[in-house]
Amino acid sequence: MDAVESRAIRGEGTTEAEWRNWPGLAGLPTVSPHDLVPAGSRAVVVAPHPDDEVLAVGGLLAQLADSGTPVEVIAVTDGTASHQGSTEWPPERLAQARPRESLRALHRLGLAGIEPTRLGMPDGGLKEQRAVLAARLVSLLRPRDVVFTTWRNDGHPDHEATGEACAMAAASAGARLVEVPVWGWHWSHPGDARMPWQHAFRLLLSEEAVRRKRAAVQAFTSQLRSDASTGSGPVLRETTVQRAARPYEVVFL
Repeated sequence: MDAVESRAIRGEGTTEAEWRNWPGLAGLPTVSPHDLVPAGSRAVVVAPHPDDEVLAVGGLLAQLADSGTPVEVIAVTDGTASHQGSTEWPPERLAQARPRESLRALHRLGLAGIEPTRLGMPDGGLKEQRAVLAARLVSLLRPRDVVFTTWRNDGHPDHEATGEACAMAAASAGARLVEVPVWGWHWSHPGDARMPWQHAFRLLLSEEAVRRKRAAVQAFTSQLRSDASTGSGPVLRETTVQRAARPYEVVFL
């Protein structure tokens, strides 16, 4: 099995109970919102698909909203390929619905005034567009920005391509890169050597931030319902929803 195949996203994945019972998570060093985004910096969240901004750092965004820290969200795709072969959720409907869901989610986080920058790139086709994406991101970034995005080995091709493009763009723009596992929790297991634990930090979330993040996840209706036209279950599995209720978020620095 090659490295990419070993990160395949199948089934329900590792349960949240398994992660919760692993002492390694509780033993991670902690980091604060101010440590991640110091005064004078801007948090820029680059999401491969609408919902990744919330799944990755929704709790952080809620806390940054309360502190008045400048926040920008860049939506790389509009998530139009989430329901392959569906007549209930064809790409045309998703192109309208998923950006609306993202706006509703940001509102629930406390970021009602944020309008994401939408790049409109092809959902499912970012691997071949990494250089183009990196160039577009460079034009949007400033020195001292802190760029939050999906981890370069997250398992989903779009997540990995976005992480790689962000790494190139951040280096070129003089910004700082913070990578966040989203699907990595699904295919890996406690203590998994494929996860860069030596670079992992835990951001503790307030009860209010957890509440807002949970409410924000529920805004993604298209991803939380079964698809009667294909017989497929929700795109966001129950294990994913449970992870989004953690009282902390893990970032790779």
